[in-house]
Amino acid sequence: MIDHTTADESAIPTGDPLALFDQWFAAAQESEPNDPNAMALATAAADGTPSVRMVLLKGHGPDGFTFYTNARSRKGEEIRATMRAALLFHWKSLRRQIRIEGPLAEVTGAEADRYFHSRPRDSQIGSAASDQSRPLSDRALYLARVAELAARHPSGDLPRPPHWTGFRLAPAAIEFWLDRPNRLHDRRLFTRGADGAWTSTLLYP
Repeated sequence: MIDHTTADESAIPTGDPLALFDQWFAAAQESEPNDPNAMALATAAADGTPSVRMVLLKGHGPDGFTFYTNARSRKGEEIRATMRAALLFHWKSLRRQIRIEGPLAEVTGAEADRYFHSRPRDSQIGSAASDQSRPLSDRALYLARVAELAARHPSGDLPRPPHWTGFRLAPAAIEFWLDRPNRLHDRRLFTRGADGAWTSTLLYP
């Protein structure tokens, strides 16, 4: 039975979607038990074959949403084939999600260096030793590469591998989804025009 006491008005305001993202993200940082910055990253190969995986948001602002990866991985190769992607944040504790789509640009070498060297040393070693997404005949082989790299660089930061980099998604569309009783969910889509201005519309759930 439909709950007719559900509010008629959308609880998702119009205005600046990037400011609204900041508000929802701050709430998620307070409520999510693990990794509020986790997001699904969807890419596609040049022939249109899609793939998706979880990554971590490492920066966001007016210029976009930034993450880092091995550019020789499947996602890295797909990114470079199309330079477009989609993101999805789902915060179960808040019963909210945000979908973001747009073109990608690679971060500068200085940005990639800065973030790579901000990571724990063991994470630097693990990334540098990995041929991410490539077939691995035996896990011991990877662990041996980790040990060899750690021995070769016993202290200090490792040099950043040139294929380890970051990408920034400039949002062209942002959709906010809010759970409502009886699956009468609340959805608002923001789209960015050529002049950079945002317009929005409600969507049927």
